[in-house]
Order: sequence, then structure tokens, then C-alpha cells
Amino acid sequence: MSGFDGEAAFDALRRAMAENSEEPEGPARNARAEQLLAEAEKLNIPLAVIEALGHQLKVYNYSSEKAKMFVPFARLLRMWDERPEDFDEYETHTLHWVFKWMTAGMLDQPHIPLAAMEKWLGEMEHRYRLAGHSERAVRGAEYSVAAHIGDGARAERAYAAWLAADRDAMADCHACELHEQGWWQVRQGRDAEALDLWAPVLEGEFTCAHEPHAALASSLAPLLRLGRLEEARANHLRGFRLVRSMESMRGAYADHVEFCALSGNEARGLELLAERPAYFTDDGHPRSRLDFMAVVALLMDRLVELGPADRPVPGPSGRSWTAAELAAHAREEALALAARFDERNGTAHVSERARARMAQRPLVDRLPLGVRAARTVAAPPPAPPAPVPAQEPDLPALIAEARRLSDTLQPNAVEAWAAVARAAQDVELDPRDRAETADHEAMDRGPEGAGLFEQAAELYELAGDPGEALAAHARAAYVRALAGEVEEALAAVAGPYDEVLALYAADGTGVRQTASVVMSRARILMRQVQEGGEGGEGEILSEAERAVREVLALVEGRTEDDVRLAARVAEARAMLAELAARTGDVESAAELFTRAAAGFVEAGLPWFAVEYEARLAGLLHHLGDLAGTERALRSALEHGGPHLEPVGRAQLRLQLAEVVGGRGLAEEAAEHALEAAHWADEAGEGRTLGAWARHQLGGYLVRLGRWAEAAEVLESALPDLRPETHGDGVVVQTQWWLGDCLSELGEHREAAERRLQAAEIARHWPEQHDHATLAHLAAESLGAAGLPAEADRAYARAGGLWREIGNVHGLIRSLRARAWLALRAEDGADAARELMAQAVLEGEAALGDAGSDEEARARLVGELGHTHRQFGDLLARSVSEDAEDDSIRAVLEEALTQVAESIVLFASLGEDALDARTGAELAAGWLAADLSRPEEAAARARAVLAAYGDDTTERDRRDAGDTTAQARRAEAAQMLALMEEQLKEQQD
Repeated sequence: MSGFDGEAAFDALRRAMAENSEEPEGPARNARAEQLLAEAEKLNIPLAVIEALGHQLKVYNYSSEKAKMFVPFARLLRMWDERPEDFDEYETHTLHWVFKWMTAGMLDQPHIPLAAMEKWLGEMEHRYRLAGHSERAVRGAEYSVAAHIGDGARAERAYAAWLAADRDAMADCHACELHEQGWWQVRQGRDAEALDLWAPVLEGEFTCAHEPHAALASSLAPLLRLGRLEEARANHLRGFRLVRSMESMRGAYADHVEFCALSGNEARGLELLAERPAYFTDDGHPRSRLDFMAVVALLMDRLVELGPADRPVPGPSGRSWTAAELAAHAREEALALAARFDERNGTAHVSERARARMAQRPLVDRLPLGVRAARTVAAPPPAPPAPVPAQEPDLPALIAEARRLSDTLQPNAVEAWAAVARAAQDVELDPRDRAETADHEAMDRGPEGAGLFEQAAELYELAGDPGEALAAHARAAYVRALAGEVEEALAAVAGPYDEVLALYAADGTGVRQTASVVMSRARILMRQVQEGGEGGEGEILSEAERAVREVLALVEGRTEDDVRLAARVAEARAMLAELAARTGDVESAAELFTRAAAGFVEAGLPWFAVEYEARLAGLLHHLGDLAGTERALRSALEHGGPHLEPVGRAQLRLQLAEVVGGRGLAEEAAEHALEAAHWADEAGEGRTLGAWARHQLGGYLVRLGRWAEAAEVLESALPDLRPETHGDGVVVQTQWWLGDCLSELGEHREAAERRLQAAEIARHWPEQHDHATLAHLAAESLGAAGLPAEADRAYARAGGLWREIGNVHGLIRSLRARAWLALRAEDGADAARELMAQAVLEGEAALGDAGSDEEARARLVGELGHTHRQFGDLLARSVSEDAEDDSIRAVLEEALTQVAESIVLFASLGEDALDARTGAELAAGWLAADLSRPEEAAARARAVLAAYGDDTTERDRRDAGDTTAQARRAEAAQMLALMEEQLKEQQD
């Protein structure tokens, strides 16, 4: 834009500055401000230059080029001193306001001497006194200087004086003041007090351009230190969303990186660094660069500690970086910047704080966030134990412990025997010890352990235990079944089975060894059932059942204190449960799984119960027993404890989230979905199970109205959600929820994009209601985003869809929305009237076709009532101020007719439409007043008051908590008083 001339050009300049203010922070906006100043200087209007300088100063302040603020401010101050009359009231206020920016700006620039800042404080105090302002802002600025240089005593005095002084027009906004006050409490080690001060800001009671953005970031470390982890997680997700696009908030951004380093989210910290490469080098604001480089060093030190040190990481552009290299670079940069500040300040305070920040240790091992984050940072694998010398006296102790663990079926028995093997590398163990070592190594290998089981069998024979040798042969057969060789496994187990029964009958072996062989055979037959082996289905099931009942017949009642035998009984019941489920006897299956799980728990083996409790939960859910389902899932999580594999933990948590979410417990459901997402990521299932968990988590957060958190989670889920994996319905629902979140957050253009993307998928579905709804929602977002033409097209698309599926309510609402959009356009009143009239016609036609369905008729009457009411409002707003009086009166009369029609329709619905009717009565009353008919307006007001009851006691009881009724009565009373006054004046 160029060629400004005169007052019209000044107006154009102001519009251009306003438009530039809405642009994203950064060099482009700053450069535009510089161009606009050049244009202002051509106008020969001092106020134009003053406003352009103020605009330039503002955009510099909210950018990474804060150092440029001082030049335009110095010029403004000179202009004020020379010709204060050139400044209007607003610019006079602004000039004094930005004194505070200059003080903070000097603190942030280490090349500005401390003496210059002290002189500036005196200048600020003098000018504020002359202007009649409170000293609150001056004392606040003094506190900032003292706190920065580490003069605690002076800072405390200034802090007290700041809070004691009166708030006036120069005081910072409540949000900024509370943030700074809380920051000082954190400096004094009073985290809880800081969070109490920040509460009104964090909860949105006080806000400004940079709040609650900064307070959310500042709250993260205190919340972690206090163990308030859920709040920390929520504030990170909410706060990072706010600062992500704000170039001027590098310090707050650094707080979020620090949070990641302190909460076990190092991988997310790397993602944050990658999003803002310019933050490594932007030098217009040294203080925030110091903050940023300090937390980069903190994060990199953590990565080096976790290893490997040569991990590639994002860093300053121009070269590649490893974690170790960036750690050294960031530390050097941070300390060099801190030294410059300390040299200026004459203290070591800034360096001490920087070192302390870089030396922090993680406050939690890992805090799940719910957003997608590959576990790129892993703890180093444990070093293998050093070999035990040949005659080390603790070898017998190792063997005894391993045998104790295996005899009681403890989860780490295999590892204990592996330790024995390592310790005995140069020792000749006796055959029994060697047999058990080989046996457990075979168990560890799973389907690949058959050969080792056979080796263990030979060693058991050598040790004089033929029963255990047969059990090892049977285990070898079973692992062949696990490898898919079921028929071969059945053939292999036949010999050991016959032999052990004969041996047991001759008292040549015990119940435990015999049960082991019989159970192995039953397991192989169950594998045949599961894989649908050769032969008739019924015959296979019957043979498997006979084998399982043989285990029970052998063991039940003989377990005594033998954990192994108790486990055989429980496992056999679980097998019978599976067979019952396969035959459709779900109730019996559930009862047997319940007994099996209880058996494992009673035997002191709760981790074995988990699988069957999970199966039980599925059966109970199928039976509609949701309470039982929930109990089973909770038990599975409790009994699995630390022994649960990550993927199993994720699945159980996700199932529990769905169950409790179905009971309306959205907050607890969100907690379980969050855990599910975390464990899915740990299991390497982030793109499948993890994405589904994030989808669910986002939905629960939407239900809780936690829009910013939900948006972060849903945006994180979307890249991994695939129609072929998760179903296109899940993708659409995620986009839909995300659109709702973005709409609530005021990001209307982005909300429209999400809703349109979802609508495009739903367009191909046989049932088109979702497609129509999404098109309608997208139109709403486009209208809110200031894109009326695009919104009208989307509403037209939605209207066509509503018509196709026979949804007259949607059709009418789309027509009404288009009418309001048309009214906003230049010369759009006629089009708006036509669209609203069409909406009325559609409603009347539908009502005529409704037949005897009273509920449908009532809904249509209400819809038609709202349409007439909106028609009246639209007509009233369409009146041009330049129109002739008669023309205005005619339009208002028509508007009143439409509103009166809506009153009749609402009245026909009785109590259900009371608030709608009274709202229309009040609108009709004001229209009557505009038409100079006070008696009619007064009658409308009385009708509203009567509608809510004349008896005061009854009215108070009825209106308690009913804000609509209270507002209607207040407005009606106001209208009645005004109209009665007018009538009195007419009579006088």
C-alpha cells in the first residue's frame, strides 16, 4: 500500500495497521510495520507518525526482535517532549504504558548498562508522577530489576511496595501481575503459594495476549515438584498449544521443553526443538535465548545419560548434531550469555541460576501425555552379571533360590536358573541341577526349546527321576504344537503319556510328574481345538474335554500345599471354560473362568489369573453384565501388577476405559485411555492400538470439555488412524471431535477444514445423516471464520442433503443460516428475506404432512416458531438507517407480525416452550416500542411477568437457579417501567 494522502489516507493507514496486528508474530509483520511507518511519514500528520511508531513498537515487543523497540520509543518520547499536544488521549496513555516495556526490554539486553536502567527507573517514576499515575508500575519495574540481578532484599522491599500501591490505568493487567507474583514465590521455594496465585489465570478468569500462555508454562515444574502430575500434563497440553505459534514466547516454549526433560518425555522434547529451529539462533532477545539454551543443555544431558550419546538430534541449522555435541554447544552458549548478564549486573546470580537449571534431575520417571511419542529414548540395557568364580560359595545359594522360585512358579524362575548357568560355567553340576537348568532354558525359548527339553529329559533319567524325564519329553511335544505341528505333537506325547500312567500305577513317580505329562497332552489337544484340526469338530472337542477332566481327576483334592498342582487344577478349569465357550455355553464358561482365576489367586499365583480374567470380562460383556465386566478387568490389572506385558496392560486399560466411559465416568475413562496409549507406545503398538487409545482419550476429553487437551491428543492420533486398520468411522469421528474442539477454541478456519475432511469421507456412506451434519457444522465454522461465500455454499450443500434424507429440521436451519449470511452482504436484504421466507414455507409444508404423530408435530411447531421469530429479527436488522421513516415503519410492522406469529406457535406448545415464548414476547414488545405503541409494549411486558407467576414465593422457588427466567423477568420489568413512564408523559 502506498500513496496515502490526507484524512482518507490516514484512515487507510489505520486499517492497514489493524490488519498487520492480526498477522502472525515474526519478521514479516515487523517489516510491514516499518513500511507503514515510512508511509505515515509522507502524510504530514504528526498523529499518523505517532500511531505508526506505536504500532511498530508493539510488533517488535511481540516478536523475537525486541531489541528494536528502543529506537521507535526514543523517537516517540522526543516527540512528546517537543509537542505533547500532537498526542491524543489514547496515544498519551500508550506512551506511558510502554515505559514498562522499555524497563523489561533493558533487562533482557546485557549490553545496556545497569546504571542506564537505574536512570531509566528514575525517569519513569518522574514522568508517572507528573502524569498523576500511581507508583505501582514503577515499584513493579524496580522489583524486576532487583530480582534479575539477585538483590533479594531490595526485591522484597519493591515487591511489597508494588502490591501496596493503588492499581490504576498504568498497572499491568491482573493476569500479568499474578503471573509475576507467582514467579517470585517460585524463586523463594514456595511452589504451592505460586500455584494459588496463578489459579485465576490458569482457570481463565484473567487473560491477556500472553496469559494464560506464560502462567501455564511457568506452572509445569512446580506442579511436577508437588506431585500434581495430572495438572502438569494438562497444563503442558493446553499451554503448548497456545505458545506454539507465538514467536515472542521463546521463554515459555523453553519451559515446555524443560517439562519434557523432567517428566521422562525426552522424545517429545526433541519434537519441540525440531518445530522451532530459529530459537537456537535468534539473538534479538538474549534473555529468552539463555532460557532456551539452558533447557536444551538439560534435555541433551538427559539423552546422553540414557544413551547413545551419538543419537542424532535437531539443533542449529547448517550442520547435523548428536546429543553429546548439542549438549556441549548449548551449555557453552547458555553460560556465555549468563556471563554477559552477570558482567553487566556485577553479580553471579544469572550464571548460578542457569547452572542450577541445567543440573536438574528428572522429577518423574515418565509422565504419560496421551499424545503420540515413539519411545526413542530407552534406558540402557543392564550389564550382564560378572561370571562367578568356579568355587564361589554362593553357587549353592543360587541353585536353592532358583529351585524355590521354580517350585512355586514365580515369574522370574527362568532368570534365576539362567543366573545359575552363568555362575556354573566352569563347574561340573550334578545331573539334577543340569537338568533343571536345561529345562528352564528350554522354557525361555518357547517353540524353539524342544531340543533342550529332550536334553533335560536325558539328564533327569541320569539323575534317577524317570517321571520328570517323561514330563520333559511331554513338554518337548507341547512346544512342537506351539510351532504348529499339532499332529506330530500328539504322536510324540502318546508314549510319555502311556509310560507315566504305568509308572504312576506302580508307584514309580508322583502326582506332580504324572500331572505334568497329562496336562501337556491336554494342552496339545486344546491346541488342536483352537486350530480346528483334522477330524470331526465334535470328536475333537470331546477328546480334549476328556483329557482335561483326566487332569482334574488326577489332581483335584490332592494339591495340599503344592502350588504346581493347584495351578494344574486352575488351568484345567480354564480349559473347560474355553471348551464351554466354543459350544456356546457362555454362562458355564464365565463360571469356570471365574473359578479358574480364583484358583490361581488362592494359590498365590495372581499373575496367572490375568489371561482368564480378561477372557471372563469379554464373556460377561457379551452377557450384558457390565458390573462383572468391570470387576474382571480391574482384577486383571491388579493381579497382573508389574508382570503384565505392555501390550496386555494397554488392552486391559482400554477395555476398562470403554466400560467405565459407558457408565458416564468420563474422567476415570480418560485416565484409563491415557494409560492405554502410554503402554501401547511402550509395546511398539503406537500406530495401531495406541492410535485407537488416543482416539478414545480424545473423545473422553471432549466429553469433559477439556478442548485444548483433546485437540492435542486427537491431532496426535490422526496421522496413525487408517480406514483399513481402524475403520473409516473412527477417522470421521476423530475429525468430528477435533472440529468441535477447534471451534470451541476459536480456531474456526481449522475447524471447518477438519469438518469438511470428515464430510468427504462420510459422503460415500449409504446413510447420509453424518454427511449432512458435518457439512452443516463446516458451514458454521466457515461463517465464524469470516468466509461468508464459502459458508453459504456449505450450507447449501447441507440443505440439499437434509432434503434428500427427509430431515426438514436440518433443511430449515440451513436456510435460516443462509439468510443471516445473506444479510451481511452488501445489498443482501432481499436475498435474506427470500431465504427466510423459504424456510417458513418448508416448515409449514412439513407441518401439513406430519399427520397424527404428536411428538413430530410439536417439534415442527417449535421449529416453525423459531423460524418466524428469526424472520422478525432479520427484518428488524435489515432496516437501513438511511431509509425513509415510512419505509422503516413498514419493515418494523412486518417484523412484528412475524414475531407475533412465533408467539402464537410457542404458546400452543405450553410449558415446554415457555422461555421461547417469553423471549418472543419481549422482542415483540421492543418492536412495538420502536413503533411508538407503548401500551402494546407494556402489555407484552406484563404477559412475560405473568408467564413466570405472580405469586412471589412460587416465583422465587421456580426461578431459583433459572437464569433465563431471571433475565426474562428483569428485562420485562425494565420494559414495563419505560413504557409506563412514556404513557405518563403522554397523559401529562
